[in-house]
Amino acid sequence: MHHLPSKSKLFRSLHTSLSPSFTSKNRAAEQNCLSLLQLCDSLPKLLQLQSHIFKLGLQSNPLLLTKFTSISSELNAIAHASSFIFSPYVETHYFDTFLFNTIIRSYAVTSDLKDNALCLYGKMLSYGIWPNKFTYPFVLKACAGIGELKLGQTVHGSVVKLGFDDDSHVLNTMVHMYCCCDGGVEDGRKVFDEMPNWDSVGWSAMIGGYVRWGLSSEAVGLFREMQVVGVEPDEVTMVCLLSACIDLGALELGKWLEVYIERENVPKSAVLWNALIDMFAKCGDVDKALSLLRSMSQRNIVSWTSVIDGMAMHGRGTEAVSLFEEMKKDGIVPDDVSFIGLLTACSHSALVEQGKGYFYSMTKEFGISPKIEHYGCMVDLLCRAGHVQEALDYVQRMPIKPNPVIWRTLINACRVHGELTIGEKITKELIKYEPMHDSNYVMLSNIYAKMFSWEKKTMIREVMAKKGMRKVPGSTMIELYNEIYEFVSGDKSHSEYKIIHQMVDDIGKEIRKAGFVASTSEVLLDIDEEDKEGAVNRHSEKLAIAFALMKTPPGTPIRIVKNLRVCEDCHSATKFISKTYKREILVRDRNRFHRFIDGVCSCKDFW
Repeated sequence: MHHLPSKSKLFRSLHTSLSPSFTSKNRAAEQNCLSLLQLCDSLPKLLQLQSHIFKLGLQSNPLLLTKFTSISSELNAIAHASSFIFSPYVETHYFDTFLFNTIIRSYAVTSDLKDNALCLYGKMLSYGIWPNKFTYPFVLKACAGIGELKLGQTVHGSVVKLGFDDDSHVLNTMVHMYCCCDGGVEDGRKVFDEMPNWDSVGWSAMIGGYVRWGLSSEAVGLFREMQVVGVEPDEVTMVCLLSACIDLGALELGKWLEVYIERENVPKSAVLWNALIDMFAKCGDVDKALSLLRSMSQRNIVSWTSVIDGMAMHGRGTEAVSLFEEMKKDGIVPDDVSFIGLLTACSHSALVEQGKGYFYSMTKEFGISPKIEHYGCMVDLLCRAGHVQEALDYVQRMPIKPNPVIWRTLINACRVHGELTIGEKITKELIKYEPMHDSNYVMLSNIYAKMFSWEKKTMIREVMAKKGMRKVPGSTMIELYNEIYEFVSGDKSHSEYKIIHQMVDDIGKEIRKAGFVASTSEVLLDIDEEDKEGAVNRHSEKLAIAFALMKTPPGTPIRIVKNLRVCEDCHSATKFISKTYKREILVRDRNRFHRFIDGVCSCKDFW
């Protein structure tokens, strides 16, 4: 860290403005330039003014340079302003804290030049200019954008050293900074807990940090603390919490938040409207999301795309296509993101020809160059429809190099549709490319299990063990009576696990009476069929469904969220459970929603 300056430097610009050389003529010229800068609305005008400032000899005037920087930032020309300010023709000994704050802020709000904000902070110190409490929020914002934890900790040390660690604005930004850095959430919480005063900004920063790193249960818990201490949440808090609801699949909490927003008159900007729509679409109530879309006075591309995505996840492809066409008639021009939602909808509903047509319309009708995600949707479209060879040919003809996600889509299709030799070959190549990606080994092990090649499967498991890899355990969450419960495959940590496991066994007996036959082909162990059936019987979604059947009245719908793709056995079992126990069961897995009613799934076994 650079040495801090002497306090005499703080008054340098004041001395300059009071010096004999700064005449009334100079003052008039300064005011004239400030007025012209205020009217500046384009880069050519800014360049003309720059020349004018040079001609008047005011290129070292800190007030003018500060205003020049501010206007340059608004015109996305901060790099040009910086090159002017730090040119050899400008006398830097007139610079002050206000000027540096403005330059640092201008770089901190850019998308790709945040590093420069920190470089200028270092330059500020090297020039012997003292930072103030307004400097650090900008510097910390730049640290947040870069995501460098150690750098943020260093700046934190300077804040403490200079005594700005009691300023709420500085501390709120510091919480945000830590929550944007990998591994910094705990530091952020420590700063938050030690803050002398809490406002909605600090709470929102901490709640948002939890959501950002997938700690949504902690975010909801902190919100409940926020209510207890009487701090009113703002729009930002609500948006963060709605994101947490999506992560947890917490529809009831999302409904409560909607009521709260109405009751407390929280301003409903387009961002908050869209967050509500997205929450309902991704938590299983896509009809409510559509209703909110219809009630919006000003719908934008995000509003429409959220509902199209929701329709896609629910396998309602025809409705998604109709909504896309309605969006175009409403004057909204589709973008690349909306096309991903549309192509996904076609994929999940076997609308192969329509999907192909929309893919080609991207370029022909809208001039959008397809990205790897769009090609991935097309491969998925063909694979789900069982056109494995066509999908393989398509990948080989793609103008973009296929990424591992596309290869894994193909491999999964090969396994599902019996093209095991092709799947084995592709997976081996993928392992060469990604030798430390555990899912590649799991897929190859799955293929060998399907082939009954137990020796090869065992070899793969040994390789994984040697590399320290483990299959990601399946986990399922369920929201009941304002609490979120999580179950992991084979989990015995729940206080009622014995009763839950007994309920799973009872369910198994009942659905077998109704004709259910366990599917054990995805169990990766060379054991007898009875033991395999026991293995799939402890999958996390079955534990969650059993818990819901125990805890809710007959006829109550059950909603669960799984972190992985639902397996064939659990999918089949859930169909029988929905019929036997007369329950509607909504399952959101990694790919889509499955709505089970009276023994039938909305995916029509196309998942």
